[in-house]
Amino acid sequence: MAHGFRSSKQDFAFGPWKITATKTHIMKSKDIERLAEEMHMPSLPEMLFGDNVLRIQHSDSFGIEFNAIDALKRVNNLQDSVKVACAQEWQESRADSEHSKEVVKRYDWTYTTDYRGTLLGDDMRITATPTTERIDLEKLKAREQIVFFEDVLLFEDELHDHGVSMISAKIRVMPTSFFLLLRFFLRVDGVLIRIHDTRLFHEAGKDFMLREFSARESKISELKHVPPALFTDPNEVAQYLPLHLTECEKLVFPVKE
Repeated sequence: MAHGFRSSKQDFAFGPWKITATKTHIMKSKDIERLAEEMHMPSLPEMLFGDNVLRIQHSDSFGIEFNAIDALKRVNNLQDSVKVACAQEWQESRADSEHSKEVVKRYDWTYTTDYRGTLLGDDMRITATPTTERIDLEKLKAREQIVFFEDVLLFEDELHDHGVSMISAKIRVMPTSFFLLLRFFLRVDGVLIRIHDTRLFHEAGKDFMLREFSARESKISELKHVPPALFTDPNEVAQYLPLHLTECEKLVFPVKE
C-alpha cells in the first residue's frame, strides 16, 4: 500500500456549490486508539485518514460530505460479519495491541459499512426521499469534458494479509453536472468479495441530487468463471458480483424562507 501522504486541499466552484477535497496524512496511532475506545471497537483500520474529506457545499451552507469517521460509525461492531478459517488467529494477533489487552470482543473485522454520506447544515438541510428516478449512466458515458477530478481515500486495511477492506470517494465535475462514486470494497481471500457503491449525481439548475446505493457480493467459490487476477480490481470484478440491494433517493435542496 504505497500512498503518498503529502497534504493537499483542492477547492472547485460549480455554480453555487463549492467542492472541497482534503487529503492529508494517516491518523497517528494514539489518536486511532482513542477513537477505537470511543467507538467501542477493539481495532480500527491500519490506514485511517481521519482528516480526509470530500465535501460538496452550497453557498447557503447545506450539502453533503464523505469522511472516514462517519463511515466507520456505520460498521456493525457487535458481531463478526465473515467467518473464515483464519479469523481466530487474526483476532488473536490483534488482541496484543496496546489498547486491547482484554479478551477480544466480537466485531466486524472487515469494516463493512453502508455509509452513504453525511448531510450538512444546521437550519437548512437536504431532505432524502425514496424515488423511482435513476441516474442516467448512459448520459455519464458521453465524452463531456472533465473540468475537475479528485479521488479521496478514507480508510484501508489489509485484514492481516488476508485481503483488503477500503473505502474511497471519487468525484468528477463536467460543465453541466457532477458525479460522485463512494465505493466500499472488501476482498477476503478465498472467502468473498463485496462492493457497496453510493453514486451521487447533480445537474446544474436542478433543485435535487440523485443518490443510488447498491450492494453486490459473491463467495469466491462461486466465481470460478472469473479470472482470479480480476479479484483485486473492483472496477473489473464488480460486473461479476450478484446485485443484492439497490436503494434510490432524491436529495431535495431546502428553500430559503
